Amino acid sequence: MQAKSKVLIVYTGGTIGMIKDPVTDELSNVDFNLISDRVPEINRLNIDVHSVSFDQPVDSSEINVTHWREIAETIFENYLDYDGFVVLHGSDTMAFTASALSFMFDGLQKPVILTGSQLPIGVIRTDGKENLITALEIAAAKDENGKALITEVAVYFDYKLFRGNRCTKDSAENFEAFRSPNYPELAAAGVHLHYNTEKLYRSDNDQIAINSNLNDRVALVKLFPGINIDLYAAVFNKKDVDAVVIETFGAGNAPDSESLRRVVGDFISSGGLVLNITQCNSGSVEQGLYKSSSMFAEIGVISGTNLTTEAAITKLMACVDPNNLEQSKRKISENLRGELD
Repeated sequence: MQAKSKVLIVYTGGTIGMIKDPVTDELSNVDFNLISDRVPEINRLNIDVHSVSFDQPVDSSEINVTHWREIAETIFENYLDYDGFVVLHGSDTMAFTASALSFMFDGLQKPVILTGSQLPIGVIRTDGKENLITALEIAAAKDENGKALITEVAVYFDYKLFRGNRCTKDSAENFEAFRSPNYPELAAAGVHLHYNTEKLYRSDNDQIAINSNLNDRVALVKLFPGINIDLYAAVFNKKDVDAVVIETFGAGNAPDSESLRRVVGDFISSGGLVLNITQCNSGSVEQGLYKSSSMFAEIGVISGTNLTTEAAITKLMACVDPNNLEQSKRKISENLRGELD
């Protein structure tokens, strides 16, 4: 008989830990212990559950690089003592945090499961209870050899488990808030938990390592018809920005614009990196497939193939070293954590 799995909950904040002020009707974060009181079912799981909390719970709209470092370092410091980790997080930026964590860890051999809710845990119709309980079960799950079933950063929400760097928030009001546009779900929860074992990520490294040195000199520009790229010249300024993600049309297309070529080309010539991803809900960038994308290939824009916006931004943060451009380009183009095909 296998020993109880030991799981650490890292509580950062978010809707799952909010209560409504009876006077103002405003939602505010509360101490994690109140969540435990609201979900006594946790005590009935055959899991040894422990928890740590941010000193001050954070609304997910306030999450930044500093918070990602705190989450990653908390997991790293407790890595040897636990079989899995559940990160409670606001849903609005959960996909960004999941992507960031996936690139911050190398050699991960244990599950890091992010979850939260659309309704506060104290509301009768809350989705928080099921999300939390099942996330704990997934974080504790082992195979017949006693090894962790999930060995990657993932997001569990509304009966589905997604690769963390492949998902995006899709709805602000549905319980089914997340989707994974270019990669199958890792697991589905029904009467039983069914794992898509062939699609699970396995690291080639067996020694955990952490990269907390994220580069926040990253920007995002979304193209639209009639865009005046000169208005964004300040974004393509190597003095302040090291890398830019451009969300283009369709399969990586952009208008045939001399100003676009000049602004982007000058930025690349000055040592900046530019990553091309599609703003479509699914699909992939194929630079050169159409004439309207060949310009990017000519001036040195990197194809982001089918990266999500969240993965593109956080991958640049993890990989871009202005002092080693060739290594940065190589890492950006590689499939590091199952984030692209």
